[in-house]
Amino acid sequence: MSTPTVREQFLVISALGANPMELTNVLCRASHENRCAVVTSRLTRHGECSALILEVSGSWDALARLEGSLPTLAKKHAFTVNVVRSAALENRPQALPYVAYVSSAYRSDIVNELCQFFMDHNVELENLTCDTYQAPQTGGTMLNATFTVTLPAGVQISWLRDQFLDFADALNLDALIEPWRPQNPM
Repeated sequence: MSTPTVREQFLVISALGANPMELTNVLCRASHENRCAVVTSRLTRHGECSALILEVSGSWDALARLEGSLPTLAKKHAFTVNVVRSAALENRPQALPYVAYVSSAYRSDIVNELCQFFMDHNVELENLTCDTYQAPQTGGTMLNATFTVTLPAGVQISWLRDQFLDFADALNLDALIEPWRPQNPM
């Protein structure tokens, strides 16, 4: 009879602060000092503010110590913090990772229209990056968006691709959807 494995536990920490290096350093050090491991992290800068998201794993008591220390650290280093307990993401071996790229003249409704399209087709969102910029030739505001999505098992890929491209054409978006590929294949 084997002993059951301990279910891995996670904290998802989101923090906002002015200094991205200090923010990252303080939270990674606190994780290490509390015997927790940073599983994933994302840092982005938004104007003068930086947003850091960490997924941290550890034993329940280590996570509780880390969670308890965060309000004091946030006050001392002038950042805001939010913490949520999380479980590991379920394996979805039949699901297919894809990336949708969209470029267009900026309109405030584009991202929510794209999200609605994916929701209507039971496509899960894994990652989203949107940036706006001024087109050098015209001075107009442009949008670039990258959606990393997971297609449900059994979806007819060519049908979904056609639906997506027709949808993008109707909104006058330059769009492409293709299989996700690792950035650094081994």
